[in-house]
Amino acid sequence: MEDKENKEIEKALDLFKKSEYEKAIEAFNELLDKDKNNPNILNNIGLCYMKLADDERASEYFIKSLSFNPKAVQTYINLADVYFRNNNIIEGINLLENGVTLMPGEIALKHYLSRFYLKDCRYDLAMTELFEILDIDADNLDAYWDLGNIQFELGDYDSAVENYENVLEHITTNAVMYYQTAITYEAADNIDKAISNHLKAVSCNENFEPSYKKLGILFMARSDNQSAIEYFEDYLKFDLPKDERKNIEDLITRLQINT
Repeated sequence: MEDKENKEIEKALDLFKKSEYEKAIEAFNELLDKDKNNPNILNNIGLCYMKLADDERASEYFIKSLSFNPKAVQTYINLADVYFRNNNIIEGINLLENGVTLMPGEIALKHYLSRFYLKDCRYDLAMTELFEILDIDADNLDAYWDLGNIQFELGDYDSAVENYENVLEHITTNAVMYYQTAITYEAADNIDKAISNHLKAVSCNENFEPSYKKLGILFMARSDNQSAIEYFEDYLKFDLPKDERKNIEDLITRLQINT
């Protein structure tokens, strides 16, 4: 009997893995007929509906699953994802606050909660959750990065770059991260550091278009017209809108005259 049930579960999961979500729902429902209060099956059906973009049905199953297992971390996360993509921020906050109260040591729930707080512009509460995460896990790079993003939004650029640099000590191949760090240094009037990080961005990804323009602007601000021209010309190699291309070409012409 147990072997048969295991095979039925494997069949349902296999259908899910193959993205045959409607058939997976049928298979999970057959299992649910035999065990109506099984939180794992309810969660899996919710996931199928989530994949089918039927978020209302997905929410119903996730909520029912949590009623039978209120400490299922992954189900909280699944339901939170549905709330976030539908901009149901208050519902998400209430859900995750409940989860964090039940499981205060669960970093994943605290991290999700911080992002809901951030979406609701509750910056202090978001930072509190992130600092608590770092108290639990001092090497949590996601928490450092999100904390830096909040500090950037609040204009605390020195603190932001400190947190970004904590991340970049470990992740050295992400152009977007170098770009964000660069524009934060620029906002803090540290042009040299801004240039250094934009150069790292294009070193990671030679097709990272935004940093070429920024490098042109920053070298121009340092009156290094030759370097500015070089990076503006690199920027022109990309597929730019007509007006943008014309503006950069005119800028290069002016720089050449003054060089």
